[in-house]
Amino acid sequence: MSVAQKGRWKTLAATVAAVLVGLALPTAAATPASATTTAYDSTYYKNAMGKTGTSLKASLHTIISSQSKISYDAVWNALKTTDQDPNNTNNVVLLYSGVSRSKSLNGGALGDWNREHVWAKSHGNFGEVTGPGTDLHHLRAADVQVNSIRGNLDFDKGGSAVGNGGGSLVDSDSFEPRDADKGDVARMILYMAVRYDGGDGFADLEPNEKVNNGSNPYIGKLSVLKQWNEQDPPSAFEERRNQVIYDTYQHNRNPFIDHPEWVEAIW
Repeated sequence: MSVAQKGRWKTLAATVAAVLVGLALPTAAATPASATTTAYDSTYYKNAMGKTGTSLKASLHTIISSQSKISYDAVWNALKTTDQDPNNTNNVVLLYSGVSRSKSLNGGALGDWNREHVWAKSHGNFGEVTGPGTDLHHLRAADVQVNSIRGNLDFDKGGSAVGNGGGSLVDSDSFEPRDADKGDVARMILYMAVRYDGGDGFADLEPNEKVNNGSNPYIGKLSVLKQWNEQDPPSAFEERRNQVIYDTYQHNRNPFIDHPEWVEAIW
């Protein structure tokens, strides 16, 4: 092969390599949520604006820790307002399944809806006491049977279809909500991690990369929750719920509904 041929061969090889690089499969990383602006940025969130990482987390903790608390019994009636079906004021919309069900069917029987702790109350052993056990920002109306199937499982991808679960999946160590609830779940879990940091006599709640967390004050998987936050942005239902909790009940907000980009800014 002549010197000229060798030169042409090297040029061709470099061109092919460049094309192959361009054809590489996209990464699985989600695109960070776009920055948002709210009416609360100059008031409620003023001490958090412009911060990132642990500084942002600490500021948000201080802000959202100023809240009114309600009893666990009072949660029943609160959920009838916070989770009200926008298309039928006599009903609530159930987490995980998406079913609209009569407000009057609250209880523990098959066909009823009950109070789901999205951050499972056994993860940190806070139970139903006033505080994390009654915080409306992670308590949702859910079908009794679907709630029982979720139990205290961590959140992750995969599994078999949950009966009457609206597309939710379950396996031996994790639960995957239906697509329309994935972001809701992520933002509720991460709210709890910021709100409850070991003060108030309760455990320091944190997301991690594990399942089977048991009674430890952790819930996984953080990487999956971050993807769900990007995949399923806050809906009108979620935003209304945040406002009702702020205006009528606890007088604090879930910052990740107002600013979903803060999830990536902290974690």
